[in-house]
Amino acid sequence: MADDKKKRGAQDRALIALSESYEVAYWSKKFKVTPAKLTAAVKKVGHSAKKVEAYFKEQRHMAADRARIAISEPYEVRYWSKKFKVTPARLKAAVAEVGHSSKKVEAYFAAKKKTAKKKKTAKKTVKKTAKRKKS
Repeated sequence: MADDKKKRGAQDRALIALSESYEVAYWSKKFKVTPAKLTAAVKKVGHSAKKVEAYFKEQRHMAADRARIAISEPYEVRYWSKKFKVTPARLKAAVAEVGHSSKKVEAYFAAKKKTAKKKKTAKKTVKKTAKRKKS
């Protein structure tokens, strides 16, 4: 269905119409991607320009600087939280503790996990010895 050229309000600017070649050209240039990549992104996240822009930001991040965690960017917080399997709050606390280096944060979480396992093992050992003494 063709785009109604008479309607140029905010709703029309917020959506990407793949059926219109001039829109594909405009949005491809704006996001600095090929029309094929734009089409794939729209099919993946929908026609909303904001969602497509966020998708491309996340894609660029994944390809760019993986060594630094920028807490100020919500998409980075989501990415690193998923990667380390922690909540955003725990990620922010870890970055505050050891800095923005992803390797340092990863080591921090590994150390935390190790100490948690030691505590569990120690509790099990204490329970087993307590049972043996009772018997």
